[in-house]
Amino acid sequence: MIFKAVREGRPYPDHGLSARDWANVAPRTVRLDDLTTTKRQLELDHLLDEDSTYYGDLFPHAVLWHGETYLEDGLHRALRAALQGRNTLHVRILDLDAFRAGTPLGPPSP
Repeated sequence: MIFKAVREGRPYPDHGLSARDWANVAPRTVRLDDLTTTKRQLELDHLLDEDSTYYGDLFPHAVLWHGETYLEDGLHRALRAALQGRNTLHVRILDLDAFRAGTPLGPPSP
C-alpha cells in the first residue's frame, strides 16, 4: 500500500494558512505509508505534468491532527514519488496538535 489511508475531505479544522505562511514551515522527510490523503480522485494530466509545481510550492503540505498526518496538498507529487520507487517524501507539516496544546501556528515572533 502506498498511503496509510485514502479519504475524502479534511477532518481537521480550517487552519487559515496562506501560501506565504506555508513557506515558513520547514519541510521534513515523511514515509508515504504514514500519510492519509484528503482526496480520492487523481487527475492524470497533473500526475504526468513535469511542471506541475512551477508556480507553486515544491513541497507537499500536510496537517498533523490527532496523531494522524493528512496530506492536504501534493497528492500527485507523492504518487509520482511512489511510482519512482521512493517510499519517503519531503513534506511541510503543520502540527495542529501542537497548536491545540498552546504552540502558535505561525513562525516565531522576532
